[in-house]
Amino acid sequence: MVLAGLAFGAAPRLAFGAEPAPARQPYPDDAAPPLFAEDYAAARRGFATHLLRRGPAPDEGESLDAPPGARRIRYRSDGLDLTAWLSEPVPAGETRPAILFLHGGNALWHGHWDLTKPYRDQGFVALMPALRAENGQPGAFSGFYDETADVLAAAAALRAVPGVDTSRLFLAGHSVGGTLTLLAALASPLFRAAAAFSPNPDARAFFGRFAEDIRFDTADPREFEMRSAVCYAGSFKCPVLMLHGSKELRTENAIRLTAERATAAGRKVRHGIVAGDHTSAIPGETAESLAFFGGI
Repeated sequence: MVLAGLAFGAAPRLAFGAEPAPARQPYPDDAAPPLFAEDYAAARRGFATHLLRRGPAPDEGESLDAPPGARRIRYRSDGLDLTAWLSEPVPAGETRPAILFLHGGNALWHGHWDLTKPYRDQGFVALMPALRAENGQPGAFSGFYDETADVLAAAAALRAVPGVDTSRLFLAGHSVGGTLTLLAALASPLFRAAAAFSPNPDARAFFGRFAEDIRFDTADPREFEMRSAVCYAGSFKCPVLMLHGSKELRTENAIRLTAERATAAGRKVRHGIVAGDHTSAIPGETAESLAFFGGI
């Protein structure tokens, strides 16, 4: 992944009335990620990521012209004008469930839209957003944190689409989108249920593998913790299904630990394994998610 157009960032701004979080020491490399009792949504209100470098997302992507079966719409997040792809209009007088699907990688490609087809075939209204700094859009890439705000803004846009049953708004995503799915499900009660395909709930482990994606101040442990669902596993606001391929072993322990912590806190969170690797498991994961959503 290539870093481009970067500059030193300004100091972060906290929400009005928020107090800066106390400094903490990084946890040892061989220790489990910490678990916090504080609600994740409340923690977000008292935290702003400190970007040392500001610029576009690492992947270039392609034109945001809508692919077949989609139409291009705009949505607003943190004052940014962003693009999403929305499925065909709902016939007048009907209401349907909706799925907000989050793409993998750090850019939106036309082929990503195909991941929504099984949901559209089942009658779901589908929305797939491009997030800040992706595909030439405005904003600065932060690596999961500010992008979570974009996910929630896209969810609000989907709720406003005519014909969407707002009581049946679901969330799903693959890879980077799977990680964002977990963070959004921690941050907001908007969703009836969520399914994360191949997520990484431990940001320290993720950025240890993809250090070139780091834009934030790594000297502050909170930067990693606020991007880590495993650290706030008791905060899930809806039932969650976490899936990965049988050949994906790197993140299994973190996913399993997240599910165990969430279950201990009384949350309905399941961990499942589907035959395949990071890509070939997607059809099976999609089928599992549809069954999961149908039972909620």
